[in-house]
Amino acid sequence: MKLNSFFFYLSFILVSAIRLCADVGDFTVAQPIIPKGSVNLKDFGAINDGKTDNAGAFKQAVEVLIKRGGGTLIVPEGVWYTLPFELASNINLNLAANAKILFSPHFEDYKVKSKKYRPLLYIHDAHDIVISGKGTIDGNGSAWWPEALRFKQEATRLHSSSNTSPRPRMVQFDHCVRVRVEDVTLINSPVFNLVPMLCEDVTIDHVTIYNPHTALNTDGIDPSASKRVLITHCTIDTGDDCIAVKAGSASGVLTENIIITDCAFGHGHGCSIGSETYSGLRHMIVRRCTFDGTEIGVRFKSDRRRGGLVEDVTYEDLTMRNVGEAIVISSYYQGTTTDIGSDGGSQNAEAITRTTPHWKHITVKNLKAVNGTKDAGMILGLPEMPAEAITLENVSIEAPKGLRMGYTKNVTLNAVHITAQGSALIADKTNVGLQQTK
Repeated sequence: MKLNSFFFYLSFILVSAIRLCADVGDFTVAQPIIPKGSVNLKDFGAINDGKTDNAGAFKQAVEVLIKRGGGTLIVPEGVWYTLPFELASNINLNLAANAKILFSPHFEDYKVKSKKYRPLLYIHDAHDIVISGKGTIDGNGSAWWPEALRFKQEATRLHSSSNTSPRPRMVQFDHCVRVRVEDVTLINSPVFNLVPMLCEDVTIDHVTIYNPHTALNTDGIDPSASKRVLITHCTIDTGDDCIAVKAGSASGVLTENIIITDCAFGHGHGCSIGSETYSGLRHMIVRRCTFDGTEIGVRFKSDRRRGGLVEDVTYEDLTMRNVGEAIVISSYYQGTTTDIGSDGGSQNAEAITRTTPHWKHITVKNLKAVNGTKDAGMILGLPEMPAEAITLENVSIEAPKGLRMGYTKNVTLNAVHITAQGSALIADKTNVGLQQTK
């Protein structure tokens, strides 16, 4: 399917709500304030031929805006090739329709030191930042993906602890406050596309993200150790998690107050939490989203090396078709249902540590998965730390494979209907306090 027709299709199936903010009663996300006034990239000698390096022009334009106290940097129509560059506080990077920022494909342009690369577009320790407009940011990811595949194959052969090759993220906000990304299209990232890390008050609105589904580790949006994040009306089709909300702060910063609403997900590993959850996550809502061709829909993933407490999370009003697994809550991130048995098997308990995964007060309601869904999924805690207080309500899944459960405590199934070949629900004595109602 051609890219344009694909996005038209996803837009068509996207739920009809067109609200530009979270629902009444949700928390408020503070918005950036950008001073009036603008500069045009062309005024700094930039050339839009797709091959001349314009990093110097971007740098000069940003420096002028800093001296003025902020404003808008207009990127007009054309292909603007560049090496990596940075933005600063009080700036709106505005891409006109048919404008493309095309980043260098050369590894050395991003290398900080051996096996470490700086982001393509980096914003750190800043406030009141906007990236806007109908244009495109292109990370030239095809230069990186073959090496990523080779690295993964070699790591798998050697049974290495990590099979992800080092690559630069495309757009990263680090320690920023009042961030807004709207309307732009992000394509061909070397690895993760859009990463707000240790940020507060982040809005990502009507953003389109596309990477080939074969492009390894190209997560769409990865908020990490951030607070008050709204992701709304986004369309994401990529080679890894469409969204992965992480809580992996070494300083122990909690991820909290996250809302993901009215988004359409195509290829990718779903709308996920994890795998890093050791600094903790709470108060998250995923609402009115569609999944089509997604590998997993609802996904919680971690393991004993990178887990922590994740609580008070609700996924609601979801529609799925052609997904691999509808619901996965797993404390065995690197394991599979084959590796660990259909219901968790007979596993040995281990000592509880600060990185033990703990899923608590999780609700999935008003979910419908039809038309090619292969697997209802699984809910799988640990023998030493069961997944607890899990509620599935008004859930309908048509799939050949039923729902497997192991090491859970106080799971409530209310109006859950699973059409499967064989058992719709596989649960054993490791599931304590299981309640089912029609």
